[in-house]
Amino acid sequence: MHHVGSCNIKACGVIINNEMATSIRATLKRKFLAGLIVSIPAVITVLVIVWFFEFVDGILGPLYNKMLGYNVHGLGFVSAVILIFLIGIISTNVFGKKLIEFFEKAVVRIPVFKGIYTAIKQLVDAFSPENNSSFKKFVIVEYPRPGAYAFGFLTKECTIKASRSGKEACLRAIYVPTNNLYLGEIVLLSEGDVFYTDIPIEEGIKIILSGGIAAPSRISESKE
Repeated sequence: MHHVGSCNIKACGVIINNEMATSIRATLKRKFLAGLIVSIPAVITVLVIVWFFEFVDGILGPLYNKMLGYNVHGLGFVSAVILIFLIGIISTNVFGKKLIEFFEKAVVRIPVFKGIYTAIKQLVDAFSPENNSSFKKFVIVEYPRPGAYAFGFLTKECTIKASRSGKEACLRAIYVPTNNLYLGEIVLLSEGDVFYTDIPIEEGIKIILSGGIAAPSRISESKE
């Protein structure tokens, strides 16, 4: 009997040790995954900043190397930042706007550059904080099939008129991103098929870029 009791105690000890080991492994795994989830965005952000710094610095850096005769790391990047800042100052005054309009007219006359420049400018203007005529509301629509819903942006309201009957219909142009934010579909829907959310445009862009992770748990309707 003593021998049997000793075996039971040993068996219980082995089970407890196995459970403790399993619990420790699970805890370490959770901690590692938590650290990994926190680290990945930070590492990617740092890599992007470093890449952007080196890319911009590499544009003007060689020019300064020839002028000065030696390398000053970061001078090209600082110069590019100052140049962009100066362009921003110039573009916000009357003379600068006229100068930019003259440059744009000259560019659009070139067949090859016309389509590329116009498309890029419209895309950039759509997300500009100073442009109040691009995205009007962050909405939800039933798309691409019944029962499936998608986030989108109200861009315009238009009226279509039938030539024979003369019947008119007021439609809403909705931009539905299909590839992050910069590629998508334009959907024309009636007023009743559009759910206007209370989410600001800036927050809507964050929701799209995060793949829906940044979406709030509850979304209310707001047509204002």
